[in-house]
Order: sequence, then structure tokens, then C-alpha cells
Amino acid sequence: MTNHALDTNPPNGALQHITTRGSDWLWAVFAIMSVTDIIVFFWQFALPRGHRVFHQLCLFILTTAAIAYFCMASDLGFASINTEFSHMGFPQNTTRQIWYVRYIDWVITTPSLLLTLVLGSGLPLSDIIALCYFDLVMIVTGLVGALVATSYKWGFFAFGCAALLYIWWVLAGPARSSAAALGPEFKSAFIKSAIILSFLWLLYPIAWGLADGASVISPDSEMIFYGILDVLAKPVFTFFHLYSLSKCDLSLLQLSSGKFSTSGGVFDREKHAAAGLPATVGVPGTTAGPKGGFFSKRGTRDVVAEPRLSEATAVNA
Repeated sequence: MTNHALDTNPPNGALQHITTRGSDWLWAVFAIMSVTDIIVFFWQFALPRGHRVFHQLCLFILTTAAIAYFCMASDLGFASINTEFSHMGFPQNTTRQIWYVRYIDWVITTPSLLLTLVLGSGLPLSDIIALCYFDLVMIVTGLVGALVATSYKWGFFAFGCAALLYIWWVLAGPARSSAAALGPEFKSAFIKSAIILSFLWLLYPIAWGLADGASVISPDSEMIFYGILDVLAKPVFTFFHLYSLSKCDLSLLQLSSGKFSTSGGVFDREKHAAAGLPATVGVPGTTAGPKGGFFSKRGTRDVVAEPRLSEATAVNA
């Protein structure tokens, strides 16, 4: 099937722009995002309601990425900005496509990626809020810098790198310590996923510098670079992280809320131990055991609230 995206939506105003081959690559990435999004959508129904938060965050990530790549593959969602340097046979101040839709994607997907990590670490809410704030600083400064035609763009780039350093510090320090306090399964899952995501995020500023910053690489090469990173950081990473979390006792995170749990019925290991009851007491069809996990309960039933300490004591008596 012939790709007519650039004929329908020509890159008006930009001398440096993607070609049909670049658009073909973007359609391929769109297909990957869409297929994995559908898989995660149906995967979540294998879990009891109240335990789907990580899958739902992955849905936010993949759905947003699919829409963004649909937009870019259609040659939409860009602004024409003058380049600061002369490269690839183009003189200085040549107009180039800058894809603001990519940054809109990142405003939604990068905080969601961080939440999939830190919600599984037991990190305090105040630290999570600060982490998401500096993530947004990183993305917004990247967008502003990309839209600036002068050398002042590198000042915004420096602000974004400083925000990224803060994110790495939280992941390597407080978040890792918090995950370790939850147990070896949580620590292992967090460390592996944090290393992968941190390494991939190290490559994004490099891509920015080569593309939006200095215009060293062509728009097609830019799309290939970012596309590979996005596939690794979104579908591949989310599947790996969900699998890692499947080995953990998710009830320790106390993430169930709303009508599927009560404030007095949230799982508490110490209270259950004091009452002499197993961790799974009150859940029909389960037996005593240390793990909940993603694959131990199938179906769309609600998570059954654990009994309060007073109720557990009465049963034990």
C-alpha cells in the first residue's frame, strides 16, 4: 500500500523534513504501539479490580504513544524552526521540522513511566510528586529549547539535564531504599527496571542534541533514533516491568482503593501476624501464601477487603 501522507499533508515551510521512508518507519512504530496497547488492555482483565493500576498506567503510555506516532506518521504536529548551525549541506537558519507533538506525548508518558516504577517501590507521596514535577520540567524545557532558534536553546537543555539528574538521584537513592524495605522481590524488580529506564533516558538528550539542538542528523534519522528509543522505553520496558512485578506481593503496596477496599480493610502484615491469620484470609478460593502477584488471580471480580484487626481477633477467638 502506497504511503500518501506527505502528499496529503505536505511539510509546508520546512526545508529539512521527513521523507516518505521516514513516514513509513513512523507508521511501523505506530503499529507496534497499537498492538501492544491492545494486548495490555485485555491483559488487565485477568486481574482483580484494585490490582490493575500498573497495567492501566501502561495503557496511558501506549495509547498516548500510538496517537503521537499516528500524528507524526501523517506528517502533522510539527513547527518549522530555523536551525542554529549549518549541516548536511544546508546553510545556517534553514527551516527544519520540530515535532512538538512528541513533547506532548512525553508530558503524559514519562510521568506514567516513572509512576510504574515508584508505585512499586513504596516511595512516599511527597517524593513521587517532586519526581513527577522535575520530569515535567525536563520535558517542557526540552520543548522550549527545541523551539528556540538561537544559542539560548542550550540553556533550556541544561535545565532539562539538571532535572534528569534529580530523577536519577531519586531512583538510585530514596526509591531503591524504599523498594528494598518491601522485600527482595520488590528490590529486584525495581533495580532491574530502573537501570533499563535510566540507561534509555540517558540516550534521549543525545538524540535531542543531534536533532532538535544542532541539526546534525536528518529528520528521517531523527525519527529512527527516537523511534527505537520509544519502542524500547515503552512497549519493551512496560512488558518487562509488568512481568517483574508479577513475582511480587502487590498487597503490600496498599494500592487498592475506592469501593474495592476500605480504610480498615487494607492489608497489614503485622496485624495479620498478631491475629494469627494468613495473609489471604477472607479471600474466597485462596490459600495461605506469601504472594499475590499478577497471575495468581484470574477474572474481573473485585479485590475482597481484608478484615479489620478487631474482626480478625474475633474470628481467632
